[in-house]
Amino acid sequence: MRRDWRVVHQVAAWCLGYPDEELIAKLPLLRSALAEQPSSEPVRLLRGFVDTLAKQDPHALQHVYVELFDLRRHQTLHLSYWRDGDTRRRGESLAAFKARLREGSAKGDWLVDTGGELPDHLPMVLEYAALADPAGGRELMIENRSALELIRLSLTERGSAYADVLAAVCATLPGPSAKDRREALAMARAEPPRESVGIDLPFPTSPGTSPGTSPATMMGAR
Repeated sequence: MRRDWRVVHQVAAWCLGYPDEELIAKLPLLRSALAEQPSSEPVRLLRGFVDTLAKQDPHALQHVYVELFDLRRHQTLHLSYWRDGDTRRRGESLAAFKARLREGSAKGDWLVDTGGELPDHLPMVLEYAALADPAGGRELMIENRSALELIRLSLTERGSAYADVLAAVCATLPGPSAKDRREALAMARAEPPRESVGIDLPFPTSPGTSPGTSPATMMGAR
């Protein structure tokens, strides 16, 4: 079998989506897609996470998802927020994300439909890497590696199974993962935003996101 990180990125995109009925119904498809991949750390981590989702009550899953990504705000999946916070720079970063997605989508048969989400939303970036522009999507994730590591570390500290999804994504990128927040911040080669973002932490908070948001497509299901 030939390794294909596009499958890993697409499965991860769905795993990070809101666990509604559509996602729960697709868990067997996700498991089958992973089973077709050669053994690797990302595949092992995602397979374990999919099994965890399958064993949980859907309503409990939804409650956990909202608490993690909508209410707590310390695990925001909006990548530019970890670098720019509530500073004026974020508008430029979002515009750059949108331009990159559109440029890459023009190369293939993938239409950017944010569905009301911001273009830096990690599930969207992962799906872009899986379906539109694998090289460009990978480059975008490498450029935002610090954000990915900070999300992973925050989820790990909370003991969340979602940390395995971030670990799987990071494992598809070059180089080792950060051991702590200091190493993760160093990956950005820049200091955190200086303007106030509302909390005294080494990374910014995120605005709430719509709990009904999930990636728009899945392998062949568009």
